[in-house]
Amino acid sequence: MNPLLILCCVVFVFGSTLAFADKGTYVDKVQFIQYSDDNTAFEEVKNGNLDIYYWQIPFERIADPQSREGLKIFQSTGQSYSLLVNPAPSEKFNPFSIKDVRFALNYLVDRNLIIDELLGGYGVPMVSAYKPFDPDYLLILDELESFNFRYNPVLAEQMITDSLTKAGAQKIDNKWYYDSKPIEITIFIRSDDQIRKSIGEVISSQLEKIGFSIKRDYGDLNKAFTIVYGSNPSDLKWNIYTEGWAASGFVRYDSVLTAQMYSPWFSNMPGFNNPSYWNYKDDYMDSISQNIFLGNFTSAEQRTELLKKAVDEGIKESVRVFLVSKIDQYVSNKKVDGIVNDFGAGITSRFTPINARDNSDSLTIGVHKIYQGAWNPVAGFSDSASQQILGAISDPGSFKNPYTGVTIPVRSSWKVETAGPAGKLDVPSDAIKWDPTQQKWIQVGNNVNSTSKVTFHLTFGNWHNGQAMDMNDVLYSIYFLYQWGAEPSENSKTFDSEYSPKANQAAKTLIGIRVIDKNTIEVYQDYWHFDEGEIADSAGVFPSMPWEIFYAMEKSVTDGKVAFSRSEAVSKNADWLSLLVPNDANMIKSTLEDFSKSNSIPVALAGFDKNSKYYSERYSASVSWIEKHNHAVISDGPFYLDSYSPEARIITIKAFDDHTYPFGTGYWKKFENINVAKINRIDVPTTVSLGKELTIPISVTSNCTIYYYFLNADGKAVDSGILQSGTGNTTIVLPKEKTSLLSMGANDLKIFAVSESALKPDIFYTSFLGIQGESPKMPEIIPESGTPTVSSDYVVVGGVLAAIAIGIIMVLKKRKKP
Repeated sequence: MNPLLILCCVVFVFGSTLAFADKGTYVDKVQFIQYSDDNTAFEEVKNGNLDIYYWQIPFERIADPQSREGLKIFQSTGQSYSLLVNPAPSEKFNPFSIKDVRFALNYLVDRNLIIDELLGGYGVPMVSAYKPFDPDYLLILDELESFNFRYNPVLAEQMITDSLTKAGAQKIDNKWYYDSKPIEITIFIRSDDQIRKSIGEVISSQLEKIGFSIKRDYGDLNKAFTIVYGSNPSDLKWNIYTEGWAASGFVRYDSVLTAQMYSPWFSNMPGFNNPSYWNYKDDYMDSISQNIFLGNFTSAEQRTELLKKAVDEGIKESVRVFLVSKIDQYVSNKKVDGIVNDFGAGITSRFTPINARDNSDSLTIGVHKIYQGAWNPVAGFSDSASQQILGAISDPGSFKNPYTGVTIPVRSSWKVETAGPAGKLDVPSDAIKWDPTQQKWIQVGNNVNSTSKVTFHLTFGNWHNGQAMDMNDVLYSIYFLYQWGAEPSENSKTFDSEYSPKANQAAKTLIGIRVIDKNTIEVYQDYWHFDEGEIADSAGVFPSMPWEIFYAMEKSVTDGKVAFSRSEAVSKNADWLSLLVPNDANMIKSTLEDFSKSNSIPVALAGFDKNSKYYSERYSASVSWIEKHNHAVISDGPFYLDSYSPEARIITIKAFDDHTYPFGTGYWKKFENINVAKINRIDVPTTVSLGKELTIPISVTSNCTIYYYFLNADGKAVDSGILQSGTGNTTIVLPKEKTSLLSMGANDLKIFAVSESALKPDIFYTSFLGIQGESPKMPEIIPESGTPTVSSDYVVVGGVLAAIAIGIIMVLKKRKKP
């Protein structure tokens, strides 16, 4: 995804026609209220004081059918857990500065224990940034299986011992010492999340057993922003941090994930590209993830190879060690209809407040935290609490289909022309680009080429402050990308250590633009993808906030009053700019008033045909908005942010009842229901004769795709294949030459069923024994589809929990624990 989409958002179908409506929501008002106690929130949803709760409910609370009375239960697979490991060298010895010590954590952590004991069976193991439910997961499964990670504390301790001994450490009376001092590890444990707190205790205990001295530091996200993300890694304020991730949406082709989770250039690895800190470096990883991010591949197959290389390098470096993907359960009151359960974001999807309804004109939604991080569109909105509300008040140019992850139009339509991957298109000489050195727009000139051209028709309307959106909002966002993505000069004021490296990569691909009329713009870029929707997504230019808000933010940052990003704020001892906070909003207001008094015109808009009245009205409207609402969050969505009460911990949004808003009530109703693939029945023998053909009948949903993988005891793929289900019944056949490659003893079978209309797979895992000679037919059977299953039910099969859920069947009968 282009960092410009942080400022602007896009993607569309060219030539679509919209009828403008007065209101795009069913309800007039939504209140988001903080409920940090899950049990209290659960009871409030049951009794109707809350309509929905935007936080997962512990599985034991809804295990009893009676406890579910009056509720609707939804399941989501968007949340995951990882360990962020500090690899920095320091004056104080850091064992995790040694790669092999970090890598050993993969064997030291018992992922199955986390799933069974902490998640109650509602989860699946992860060894990379890709969850089993991600569309790209099946492409890289063989690479992931090659690591054959199993819980093996003996192996982990031996790897750590070998590495530390080589580094000069000593183990005395079962305690590790370096330079005659105990080796101390500080683990920052998130105490505001019971699961992460428990994970932190488990890893602490394991490391203590090995001989490390452990210091446990507990805190919430705000403390983590300072201790982990906001400190110099070489200061060793932390060694390990229990991270958690919540997806904001479901993505078919994720161009960002390998960069975000593994690559230093993306400013999300220790050091976070703060020039005054020690920074983790991995040039090889950077080059791979940048090729994925920038579309530097020539086919789907080459992209897959890049993904495999990226996860291989990321796992081997183990600066971020992934643990499990959680199957979360969310609740709403039974009277609420229209909830959209996105495969990534779950019920916290942007479509839920827009489409949900009950028998009243308002909704009350409980949230775990009302405010966790700064609200600004450059390097803020980095936490799930802010993103969940932002989606309802801001319309992007494009979004992702919540069930297929492909790009869909919202406030733009598009036409893509491309000569890629190998060819080039001529760029008109009068196309323009921003020159940061000359501080003006310049024509690209003659003999300039680009890989692709995207023509966008932008569906403008009014901003929430009543001002009409226009092409100046687009131009300022494009200027911002060029200016803040330029190579930094000494004492450059337009550089942010988190945002600028991302913007720099995107700016390199943006060759130029050409404004055709008041709603149409051509974007020329050096980017290609085998899916044209991804090309349009990358080229997106739809604005997220009025240009004058960006102008005032930029002035406040360059004056040194605030910073766009968290790490830059810590480095410069300034506040992290948040448009929601009254003090920052008033600062923006004062800056706008200064602009108005001085008749200021931003350099990015100088030379474009607008009179002074236009600028004055823009400034005045935003000033009035801030005075009325006490915040500076102005956008274009179906709701506007009416008020924020820090004391009451309530955010209120109201329907944007404006004649220029393009979508009517119920426009997104099509996303309420979806048919996912389902595995109905599989007959797998408990023992398999080596050297003899194996047939496995399988019954699944009709017209879906089945992926299967046979793995031996070493985790090596014996066979894999893809089948089409047709009418629903098919057979997996493992020929005798393949069964001879199975192990004597335990082998694994993994099956994934996927529908084209819903890319979240239904999953079946099991193990079977390879034997010599004849084996009796003792099949495992999943119930026929007529057997009732409820999204929150679980059953005991063969003495081990088998979680049966909508969209996922995890049969965990024979987990191997070495």
